[in-house]
Amino acid sequence: MKLLIVLHHRFELWQAPPWFADRLAHDFPQLAVVHLSDYSHLNDEIADADIVIAWSLRGVQIAAAKKLKWIHSTATAVHALMSDELRASNIVVTNARDVHGPVVAEHALALVFALAKRLPQAMRFQRHKHWAQQDIWDATARPRELQGATIAIVGLGGIGRPLAKMASALRMHVIGVREHPERPCEGVEKIYGFADLDEALAQADFVVLALPVTPKTHHLMNAARLARLKAEAYLINVGRGVLIDEAALIDALRRQTFAGAALDVTEEEPLPPESPLWAMDNVCITPHIAGLTEQMWQRHYEAFTQNLRRFLQNESLLWVVDNKKGY
Repeated sequence: MKLLIVLHHRFELWQAPPWFADRLAHDFPQLAVVHLSDYSHLNDEIADADIVIAWSLRGVQIAAAKKLKWIHSTATAVHALMSDELRASNIVVTNARDVHGPVVAEHALALVFALAKRLPQAMRFQRHKHWAQQDIWDATARPRELQGATIAIVGLGGIGRPLAKMASALRMHVIGVREHPERPCEGVEKIYGFADLDEALAQADFVVLALPVTPKTHHLMNAARLARLKAEAYLINVGRGVLIDEAALIDALRRQTFAGAALDVTEEEPLPPESPLWAMDNVCITPHIAGLTEQMWQRHYEAFTQNLRRFLQNESLLWVVDNKKGY
């Protein structure tokens, strides 16, 4: 049985470290483990692979993989895999939602704290050696308490669920938005369907986007939805950049129709130097680092091998993606 690993990316941490394949070969000697450092030999190697670890494959590569039974994505979002060929196949896709979700939730909460306590503004004043106590208090969006504030978590999956627990522990009012609002979620006081998204947005002091990318969620936060945010509200995106219409976002932030935004993801990454977002005082940008942790690959190994043992024993897999829905 052949296991193929192909995880090429410009960012070093998104690539599997050498020890990952070595440990798999040692712990599972029944597998032939092939680790590619780029895509140059992918077409040849995938032809007889039974299992592939990858976050991006083309439809023609899926079609050529006649023995392929399982694809595991080391990302949570799997839109880069969702070709027509994959959707038409019986290949099982799993993702790393439980590897990244709790870590990204921590980052989302850190951004909530940073915005509420005006930390980005304080750091800007620090660079100018200016004691800005009065300036920060006089600003339109003043420092505020989290206890009693309302947070709307749009997407109650691997990120949204742990975030809801954290926010609830801080005694925030937690509301959620998900495709199936009838499903309960620990820590969430009320759950809305997407048909009632505008109602949820209008209540929130903080809106956190933690959604997969689908045709339905692309530019979910358009000009009309951004206009639903309260003047004192903050928008936080730890999902994917295309969840927000960036041109509409820039326009709303310039007009200061709501308090500000924190973005860990953008429509184009890296964010181009000429983007107006860089220079906006009401924007906090982190460079897609919400999921970064020194323990990430160890967490990947533990999660993947848990599923690998199930696969080898013909048991049902965990963290399975719906290939029709794309998440």
